[in-house]
Amino acid sequence: MLEIVVKTENSERHVRVSAEELAGLVRRIGGDDDRFLVLQRIPDLPDVFAQVWHEAGGQYTLEHRDGAADRHFQVLVDDPEAVIAAVGGWACQEPGWDAGLPWSPLDLGPTREVPPLDLDEDEREELEQRVREVLVGGYADRDELAELAEEYLVTAERRPVSREQAEALAERLWQERVAEQATWQGETDPERLTRAFTALQEAGITARENFTCCHSCGQCEIGAEGGPDARGFVYFHTQSTDAAAAGHGLVLHYGGFDGSSGTTTAIGHEVVAALEAAGLPVAWDRDPGRSITVTPLDWRRRLVG
Repeated sequence: MLEIVVKTENSERHVRVSAEELAGLVRRIGGDDDRFLVLQRIPDLPDVFAQVWHEAGGQYTLEHRDGAADRHFQVLVDDPEAVIAAVGGWACQEPGWDAGLPWSPLDLGPTREVPPLDLDEDEREELEQRVREVLVGGYADRDELAELAEEYLVTAERRPVSREQAEALAERLWQERVAEQATWQGETDPERLTRAFTALQEAGITARENFTCCHSCGQCEIGAEGGPDARGFVYFHTQSTDAAAAGHGLVLHYGGFDGSSGTTTAIGHEVVAALEAAGLPVAWDRDPGRSITVTPLDWRRRLVG
């Protein structure tokens, strides 16, 4: 699988696609509300992307940017297979992937300078701490972090952080975390958790990570997530993610869609078995009225973006 995320005009998000799937997406675009693809690396790196635009009957516009405005290039291509070869090479980071196409620099005008944050030290620390908490949780992308940074200190009388300042802050902290995770070795506990949730999903249990803001919302909304053959569910919400990222273990909510204690207990046993099979420590007293806790837990979730 390719270590990229592909986003489409019609709001699809494809994570770690195969080369064949990427080729299919390129060949597909051209219709209404489905005219472009944006490719980013995993983890997402600021100002590093490739994108393709195509309308039926016209040429393909292919662009890539490599870290700065003066490293942004564009080319028009007639043959979709040439586009597929180029974006596939970009995704694999093949040496010379961009050779053979007549790229031209794309002038997007001068880069706007972002003024420094006008915050006192306590506010700055509070803001950075909150953004880091969500960043360590590992599910937010850079746009979501920037939105958080922009809105976190807002009051009825004051909006101290502009969108541009928020984006600059989110980018700086994101890059720090990317550098930190580059030192990690092997499978992490959140990756083991994802492996367990994937197995549960395949076994007919609706499994969702970082789902809704709280337990009340999760219980209200999890039913709509299940397919017609789903027997039950397991999830954790964003407050639980924050707790896990802070070192307090992870609380999982589970149950059966028929509402019976017997089904809930059976689902609980399946969840525990999947977690233990993935190598995670589990605490549960087999009471269907009590949550399952994964603890102790070393929360190092690799960023995607």
